[in-house]
Amino acid sequence: MSRICAVSGKRPLFGNNVSHANNKTRRRWQPNLQVCSFPSDILGKSVSLRLTANGIRTIEHNGGIDAWLLGTKDSQLTEDARKVKKLLIKAKERISA
Repeated sequence: MSRICAVSGKRPLFGNNVSHANNKTRRRWQPNLQVCSFPSDILGKSVSLRLTANGIRTIEHNGGIDAWLLGTKDSQLTEDARKVKKLLIKAKERISA
């Protein structure tokens, strides 16, 4: 499972540990990923995604998972988020029909 945020697309950063003697060894900075579940009003169940703390705040700021997914372009979403958005659109069409 890759360490990528489903909202912001943040991934691990790479760099060097530099000692006092100027020795350089490779290291990684991991994103602050959390597994969060958000209640979906349209689907009637909770949706679970791996998000950074920043991604969680973004979804809450935009009014929940439904509003955020429906208002975001597919090109900006990860594969998992696109699958949930597709389910939301189908459920919304079923409700309105």
